[in-house]
Amino acid sequence: MGALAVLLIILGCAALMYFKGSIAKGVATIIVLVCASIVAFGYFELLAGFLTAKGSSSDYPAIVPWAHTIAFSLIFIVAFALLQTAALQLMRHRIDFGLLPERIGRPICGVLLGLFASGIILTAAAMAPLPNKYPYQRFDERTPNPAAPDKVLLNTDGLVTGWFAMVSKGSFSAILKPKSFATLRAGFLNQLHLNRSASGDDISLLSRSDSVQIPNKNGAWYLSEAIKDSEGNDVPAKAGHTLTVVRIGINRNALTDAGKFTTAQIRLVCKPKTALEKPLEGKALAVYPVGYLTTAKRLKKKKLNEPITIDSSDYGQNAAQKWIDFVFYVPADHAPVLAGFKLNSLARVPNPVPDDQALPPVPFVEKAPQKKDSRDSTGPSGTRTRRPSDTSGTRRRGPSDISRNIIGDDFN
Repeated sequence: MGALAVLLIILGCAALMYFKGSIAKGVATIIVLVCASIVAFGYFELLAGFLTAKGSSSDYPAIVPWAHTIAFSLIFIVAFALLQTAALQLMRHRIDFGLLPERIGRPICGVLLGLFASGIILTAAAMAPLPNKYPYQRFDERTPNPAAPDKVLLNTDGLVTGWFAMVSKGSFSAILKPKSFATLRAGFLNQLHLNRSASGDDISLLSRSDSVQIPNKNGAWYLSEAIKDSEGNDVPAKAGHTLTVVRIGINRNALTDAGKFTTAQIRLVCKPKTALEKPLEGKALAVYPVGYLTTAKRLKKKKLNEPITIDSSDYGQNAAQKWIDFVFYVPADHAPVLAGFKLNSLARVPNPVPDDQALPPVPFVEKAPQKKDSRDSTGPSGTRTRRPSDTSGTRRRGPSDISRNIIGDDFN
């Protein structure tokens, strides 16, 4: 489906430029498209945070899961419209390069325009709370592997996100507090698709921006000794990598949307050890957990799309966080600087210490999963809501899950 969309967009843009455009207008439109994408990538998170906050406290909570898609699309459309209007005003006089150059150059401009436009559309769609196979299946549904993503035709979304990552770490980075998109959103496309790879349909894609925290002192440590998994087998070493533990706390006040998640929604942003003086600049890579520690030397392995559930009973009487020690394979020449949770929460990771300085172990044993009621569904912000049923107990016909995300449950 993604390949078909890319092909149709490219062919459509090429045909449009050939019959209705010119080389000069085509080049101008490509420049405008690139500039509008920079504006959209640079500011969509700011607007998405505003929409999320407003939607959560209003009568329109259905807007929350779509906040990032709406923000990105809206900013891009407005920026493109303004810049394109200005470009057309500056090019009111026709510029013609001659019959043969125009016939060859117009479709070439259209193809380039279609490549970039399709990448922007696919990226916006990947932010939306759609089924994991839309706009295309980037990872295997049963065993997603971040190291082996399936790319769409011509990798157009990778072209767009890679372009902005390169721009953000250069002259367009913030002046006072430099922050690079290539670091804060390392592996951005993988993050978007893995964030939706949960095997269940009641896991929210977003949470509060302060959903997680990490102890400032000794919150991360290296494992120098062998550990075993829950079945008693040795956890194998990985060449060129170090087993690293990061203690991540799920805040009690964020439990509504953060209480159920997958390890695919947790990522560790790692930078080369030679570039730790400026942790938010340059580029980084993202790694995902292999599981969590149940004791100091026992690992519970988890598939990336396997849900983990915590509730208020997992917290102590006065505890504000539920601490879980997640285990990662970190490249030996890298060190973690950030931990990401779901789509919109980041926490700083302190420099890892040897395991003899590790914090005391925190016990965590998952509860047995409860059988899901077929009449239960997911609310707009990830909470469970009851579908209406008739007196016979059978499920009433109504909108699909995608439709309910848009119009809410009141129309059932």
